[in-house]
Amino acid sequence: MTWGPAGDERPTSVRPITEPGTRGHAHVTLRTRDGVPIEAAYEPCRAPADPAGTPAIVVAHGFTGELRRPHVRRAARVFAQRAGVVTFSFRGHGRSGGRSTVGDREVLDLAAAVGWARSLGHARVVTVGFSMGGSVVLRHAALHRGRTEARADAVVAVSAPARWYYRGTAPMRRVHWAVTRPMGRLVSRVGLRTRIHPYEWDPVPLSPVESVPLIVPTPLLVVHGDRDPYFPVDHPRMLAAAGGTLWLEPGMGHAEHAASDELLARIADWAVRAAGAAQAAQ
Repeated sequence: MTWGPAGDERPTSVRPITEPGTRGHAHVTLRTRDGVPIEAAYEPCRAPADPAGTPAIVVAHGFTGELRRPHVRRAARVFAQRAGVVTFSFRGHGRSGGRSTVGDREVLDLAAAVGWARSLGHARVVTVGFSMGGSVVLRHAALHRGRTEARADAVVAVSAPARWYYRGTAPMRRVHWAVTRPMGRLVSRVGLRTRIHPYEWDPVPLSPVESVPLIVPTPLLVVHGDRDPYFPVDHPRMLAAAGGTLWLEPGMGHAEHAASDELLARIADWAVRAAGAAQAAQ
């Protein structure tokens, strides 16, 4: 059994299984185009505003994360000072269904979350991805450009890889063990609540760096720490060279855990400005 390319799917239909009960905060289960139930939550912007005039930020967490993790909730709280926020758990993570394909069909999960954000009244949506989520927001933007329901108006990739199969650091060698070995997948399922699909990619999906040129003219911000233990700085430099703005953060480590509240606030400010500029340019 093999996976087909996620980009072959038609635009994702957002079909909440659990409807939000009241205006404001909501907790739902979405159904992706390929039928996977995805847990998602919404936090309205804390500054009173009409959703149509306020962008939504959709947060794509890293591998082994989920929407309930403290670092994901912290990012959501900071982002909610400036925008509406959708968080969700990728397939195979937390209370979402299915099994992780480690960045391939996860684009369908993100598409469902983006579509839900628009259904809540947000005319502008920015995707912000961390680590694996960073690779997903890049591929999603490349595959859904021009699609009114699932497109992103601006994209932020934090601590994202530029290329697949990277094993140049000890942490990434451990990740590959967890993904490719039966014992690693067992440890991930039991210890990290992450269920991983046992089959290899076929075909290999478009890589993050190959996706970037296809995103243009959608605004893209690449954020990376110069002390990232997973992906050295050649990864963000490759992404930025392909077509994005680079913030190389001194002393920062990896992904959600390492992003300070100050950095998250700067990302949110950029997202709001970029989404507004993208809308004005349409």
